[in-house]
Amino acid sequence: MAKTMSFAAVHFTVAFSVGYALSGSLAVGSAIALVEPAVNTVAYYFHELCWKRMAERSPPPAPMALNA
Repeated sequence: MAKTMSFAAVHFTVAFSVGYALSGSLAVGSAIALVEPAVNTVAYYFHELCWKRMAERSPPPAPMALNA
């Protein structure tokens, strides 16, 4: 859990820093830091859903031959 919280802190800091650097506005930087992780979470869900569907469609790997 500590690693997750640490990553969240880094993510928010980076999102805020980029938003602030591009806009020069604390409000815009803060808004981006709050909105971007939420949108990214939804995008990640659909990304994983697509990968799961692709995995379900692909044929199983061929068994490995044993050399005698």
